[in-house]
Amino acid sequence: MQRWDRVEAFVEVVRAGAFNAAAERLQVSSSHVSRLVGQLEQQLDTPLLYRTTRRLGLTEAGRVYYQHCRHLVEGLHEAEAAVKDLQERPSGVLGLTCATTFGERFIAPLVHDFMARHPRLEVRMHFTNRRVDIIDEGFDIAIRLGALEDSSLIARRLCERREYVVGSPAYFTRIAQPHSLSELSRHRCLVGSRDHWRFDVDGVRREVRVDGPWRGNSGPALLDAALKGLGLAQLPDYYVEEHLARGELISVLDAYRHGDTAVWAVYPRHRQRSPKVRQFLDFLVEHIADRLPPRHPRTTRGAPEDAPRS
Repeated sequence: MQRWDRVEAFVEVVRAGAFNAAAERLQVSSSHVSRLVGQLEQQLDTPLLYRTTRRLGLTEAGRVYYQHCRHLVEGLHEAEAAVKDLQERPSGVLGLTCATTFGERFIAPLVHDFMARHPRLEVRMHFTNRRVDIIDEGFDIAIRLGALEDSSLIARRLCERREYVVGSPAYFTRIAQPHSLSELSRHRCLVGSRDHWRFDVDGVRREVRVDGPWRGNSGPALLDAALKGLGLAQLPDYYVEEHLARGELISVLDAYRHGDTAVWAVYPRHRQRSPKVRQFLDFLVEHIADRLPPRHPRTTRGAPEDAPRS
């Protein structure tokens, strides 16, 4: 590396036409540049420059050596610029996994917007409601919904997410709205991907096992069953907000709504310096709120948000 410093100093002296000007470009002292060029001449056992009181010129050996070395220096600077550009601009393959419906509706469009800004980026998206081991399966980022499990992954909060217990007006003409968690046992509960519903009782998370005539692992199908009056369902806000606003669904048990249900991006610690990961996460945080449906605050008719909790 010491030899390369001598070559770079020599090339800069020739380009600048003076030792002091070359020193400014290299951000070192003039004496240091002069010493490096002298060491190079000693190494090659021939003078490369001749110096007079008025000018600095190249010897014949110096001209030959400069013609070869200037391309090397230019190549080094281009290589450094290329690496720096690679580090600052997302490129390569970004592996992403997310829950199916949320990913298809909200994450995929943002991924496409991000790709349009960074044409050198490739994306591999995998939508599944299964909890993916992103390290073993080779993903850069996982978008996860709700409470996070303890892990070695780094988590970044993207946005809030609420879960509602809802039923249709037609359903509530047949059975009265529940005002406490104990009343759920008297209702037809539509069971999605889990057979327990999460609530908050006096700041403590509580899970209530539910049962009913319908089971399935599809959010849209569960929503359709609730809209058609088949029973109660617990669903995230992005499924039900518009239906609550139009009065097609009624939210109940809002006083017990569990609050720790945000949307998170999780990723391995060694990925945090990757430009594609870092910049994509910044992009998600900045734009995801624009994609989500507007909030329509609704409370159950019989139990307001500040109702006593049992």
